[in-house]
Amino acid sequence: MTSSNRSDPVIWDVDERGVAHVVFNRPDVNNAYDGDFIQGFLAAMDALATNEGLRVIVIKGNGRHFQAGADLKWIDAVRTASSEENIRVSRATATAVRRLNAAPVPTVALVHGGCFGGGTGIIAACDIVIAAENAFFSIAEVRWGLTAAIIIPQLNDAIGVRQVRRYALTGERFGAAEARRIGLVHEVVSLAELEATGARLIEQLLENGPDALRETKATILRSAWGDVDEATFERLVEAHAATRQSPEAAEGLASFAEKRLARWRAR
Repeated sequence: MTSSNRSDPVIWDVDERGVAHVVFNRPDVNNAYDGDFIQGFLAAMDALATNEGLRVIVIKGNGRHFQAGADLKWIDAVRTASSEENIRVSRATATAVRRLNAAPVPTVALVHGGCFGGGTGIIAACDIVIAAENAFFSIAEVRWGLTAAIIIPQLNDAIGVRQVRRYALTGERFGAAEARRIGLVHEVVSLAELEATGARLIEQLLENGPDALRETKATILRSAWGDVDEATFERLVEAHAATRQSPEAAEGLASFAEKRLARWRAR
């Protein structure tokens, strides 16, 4: 079972063991997500949900970086669309992370290079994260006048509210060792060992009872931050969309496009 087009922004396949490899495939923009990327990710999760033999999902990125958050040129274009379109985009993005978080099988992220913004939400929604020594991270939305609202529940689960209060407010970058210290990743290995470490971990997961894994994960999630009700989910979506259309976001995205300091930084 495989995705139809190897040039799609998200490609995937399932091997004979029931191990799915979902690969972010926009290496020319460091796998930054846009509308097509989100839809591709949702399509992959939908297709995998119908695979009765699925045992494990592995998330990886092609190219130099794992996932560089949102494509800010695309975000700027979305910003000027209608409020309804902005809510639709935020809901699709939040739904993609939510489906990954609630996937009934173990999920494993193999991270190399940059992992920013929404990328941190993606790995926070995975059960196990292995990072290469060259990986570096940030929850950078505030730098551009945006908010990470839709991934905050998953980040709270992964690193705790105390750490989110630092890194989601500063937007600072941090390396793989710090990511391990705060719990965003479980293990740090050399880049050369990343795939082999992932393969060993997958074999460990495959030794366990599939039904027992599903029930264990479901039980864990029932007491997690990320298991939000529908009203809370909608509030997060609306906040995410509204901030994107704010004057502050307009200035932040303009500063990115024009390669200058934002006005609040210039002061």
